[in-house]
Amino acid sequence: MPWKEVNLMSLRNEFIFLAAVEDCNFSQLCNRFGISRKTGYKWVKRFIGQGVAGLADRPRRPRRSPRRTSSGMEEAVLGMRQRHPAWGGRKIASRLRALGMEAVPAPSTITTILQRYGYIDPEESVKHKPWQRFEAEAPNELWQMDFKGHFEASEGRCHPLTVLDDHSRYALCLQACSDEGGATVQRHLTSVFRRYGMPIRILADNGSPWGADGEHPYTVLNVWLMRLGIMVSHSRPSHPQTLGKEERFHKTLKAELLKYCTGMALEDCQKHFERWREVYNCQRPHESLEMQVPAARYQVSARSFPEVLPSIEYGPNDYVRKVQQDGKIFYHNRDYRISKAFRGQYVALRPIKLDGVFDVYFCNQKISELDLRNHK
Repeated sequence: MPWKEVNLMSLRNEFIFLAAVEDCNFSQLCNRFGISRKTGYKWVKRFIGQGVAGLADRPRRPRRSPRRTSSGMEEAVLGMRQRHPAWGGRKIASRLRALGMEAVPAPSTITTILQRYGYIDPEESVKHKPWQRFEAEAPNELWQMDFKGHFEASEGRCHPLTVLDDHSRYALCLQACSDEGGATVQRHLTSVFRRYGMPIRILADNGSPWGADGEHPYTVLNVWLMRLGIMVSHSRPSHPQTLGKEERFHKTLKAELLKYCTGMALEDCQKHFERWREVYNCQRPHESLEMQVPAARYQVSARSFPEVLPSIEYGPNDYVRKVQQDGKIFYHNRDYRISKAFRGQYVALRPIKLDGVFDVYFCNQKISELDLRNHK
């Protein structure tokens, strides 16, 4: 049995003193002190050989550790952590194996190494919880898009624009922007579409420049994307988890990169963004991808970006109307508000089963409903 939790040195001194008494019942004495006879004889032997100093605890670390991680491997682990301060045991283990290193320790062992050298606070590990996932079935089926707030640059502010493929987590765009305007987003999305092709659908936030808030359900950016044949949907208001992968990407972006870019010029920010994006896509193992890198699961889209927009075609039973500058259309001697975002564009009124009710379509997307029965 172990010694009871009191001052161990005092207890051991007292035990040795009493054990030296003539006619001592050694078995009973050990029982009273809550230790075995074997432990009692051990302390007596140590006292005889070393005096009081022999009663102190000895290091429990074994003299030989054949399975101990080599110093070279520890240096590789710490070096990887220094290059990527936000990476944990699983990512470091996966990356070292990908680099061809042999006898890479288990992620738990790497975590222990990082804790031993002060790279991880054990209490911080408890705070990290896995995110609940939904995943598109194939690359380019769904992209998520948003701005990661802003931070101070050398002149003005930097607004990081991010676009992520939902299936592969591949970072398609990480752009240092001077503003969050629709024209800025459209310009950079054009470059992304030319390089990677176009997705089937894009999920974005609410409000400017994305649209879908109560006051501005559509924006010029929305109209342009729909004109390209890209479905546009929006996250639920006050539910950032709808854009969960973007939110998680932004958390990683902040931890690994943005805090080092404050005060830089936008051009310098962009250089750092591109280097980090390559690491994120091609080197950084992703836990939700079973430690694969995003580039291993992404492929470019078969939908090429058209340099000249195709003409809009509607069905023979549709009633086609042009949206005026004030965002209204004219039908049956009455005007109906659609949205100023569509001004100059043609929309189709498509009758449904209810008499006097029409679905309003722009290209292949329903944008409104028109009820002739309740027109004021």
